[in-house]
Order: sequence, then structure tokens, then C-alpha cells
Amino acid sequence: QVQLVESGGGLVQAGGSLRLSCVASGSFYRITAMGWYRQVPGKQRKLVAVSRNGRSDNYGDSVKGRFTISRDNATNTVYLQMNSLKPEDTAAYVCYARTLTPPIPWVPAKSSDYWGLGTQVTVSS
Repeated sequence: QVQLVESGGGLVQAGGSLRLSCVASGSFYRITAMGWYRQVPGKQRKLVAVSRNGRSDNYGDSVKGRFTISRDNATNTVYLQMNSLKPEDTAAYVCYARTLTPPIPWVPAKSSDYWGLGTQVTVSS
């Protein structure tokens, strides 16, 4: 099991910045991806940014050029630097992690996805 704990949300004026953090803890062999999604009530969860091992970072179209994802693999932490925030960025930001089971002969590796509880970001106009 993996626990994800987010921090850094809050209230900010349009044009401002926030930095979110998410720390993964628990029992796992390897994290292969960490990232952020966001959700507003009544709507589907949407990709904000994901960092996958050995691949380029992936961003949602609405945040490209404004948000930057980064990871500290030594501490299993993912960050989201959010600049030039807009009122439409208001949402609960949910941390995501994908883990992989250890290599076992003749046993396919298994991936598992985990989600945090979310941290609220509110951008006022």
C-alpha cells in the first residue's frame, strides 16, 4: 500500500503562484510515475501534469507554459509549481502515483495506481 499526502494548496489572487508537494510513503518496490490531476465538483478528474520514469513530462493543455512538475526520487516527492494562476485553475489538486512490483521469474510485473485525498487551490479574480 502507498499513502500520498499533498500540501501547499490555498487561496491566491489571479496571476499569483503556488507550489504543491506530495510525498509517497508505505510499502512499494518502485514508483514509475507521479503526478497531479485536478477535479471540480460535478466534473471528471483531469490531467494536470505527470512525470514518468524515462519519459518526457506530460501536461494538460490548459496548464502548458504555466505549470512545472518536478520529482525528488530520493524522497518520493513530486512538486507542482503553478505560476500565472487563473480563476479557472480553481480545483482540488489530487496527487497520483503508479508503482511496480519487483521482478519475479515467470511472473509478470504488476502496476498499481494510488491517489491522494487532494489539496484545494482557489484562485480569486
